[in-house]
Amino acid sequence: MNTKIEEIEAVLQKFYQLNQIPSHLADATTYSLMAGGKRIRPILFLNMLEAFGLQLSEAHFEVAATIEMIHTGSLIHDDLPAMDNDDYRRGKLTNHKKFDEATAILAGDALFLDPYYLLSNVALPAEIVVLLVKELAFASGSNGMVAGQILDMDGEGKSLQLAQIEAIHRLKTGRMLTFPFVASGLIAGKSVQEIEQLRKIGQKLGLAFQVRDDILDVTATFEEMGKTPGKDLLEEKSTYVAFLGLEGAKNQLSQLMSEVKSELSGLTNINLDYIYPFIEKLEL
Repeated sequence: MNTKIEEIEAVLQKFYQLNQIPSHLADATTYSLMAGGKRIRPILFLNMLEAFGLQLSEAHFEVAATIEMIHTGSLIHDDLPAMDNDDYRRGKLTNHKKFDEATAILAGDALFLDPYYLLSNVALPAEIVVLLVKELAFASGSNGMVAGQILDMDGEGKSLQLAQIEAIHRLKTGRMLTFPFVASGLIAGKSVQEIEQLRKIGQKLGLAFQVRDDILDVTATFEEMGKTPGKDLLEEKSTYVAFLGLEGAKNQLSQLMSEVKSELSGLTNINLDYIYPFIEKLEL
């Protein structure tokens, strides 16, 4: 996995070393990109490709890098004073604290838009590239992550029902964790039916990941999380822990992860040795 992370980071650094990019913008983007993230989404995508029997190529690492760019851009914006107002991310000062608020906003903007330029130049068949662009935009924009974020903010200070909480996180967290499954299926030439199976698995893993995050918010330390713990409670967010209790949330996580592994085992022509160990690391 470390080799994959190194390859992803090499793509990211190469992109922002282009001479025409203003140096202070490149500094701000690379500061957050290289702040030590776990690279869960791009590694999941690469592992899925290997599970489908593909040998990883430069194009695959470039697609993986686009996922990390958008994810990191979302973290920069999430941490801004107008959003979650946090001082630390991945154990380091947040982007607006390291630089300034305007620079952080623009760095986030760059990380939302640059992935499509990178994606448009990958050495994959044009029809696959178009589908990847469509899926990445669907996962990250007004149909996905951004929509989930605004609904999450709307829910602060309110007592939401479980179905409402799930609806938020299917968008905010689920869509970006679904993209690695769908994208790998597209590149591997899977059928429409198989792609939809992968989409459902990704959505379920996305919910599980959010339950896990909610649990860690009340159980983990700053050193373990790399950000301020207990923020959800302070901001009166409706979380899985708030609704189900800590033990209930842990049971929900266990159930969702079991379902993810079960549904993965139902796929054809997949080597689960590339996926199960990685997914099991997401369990508590």
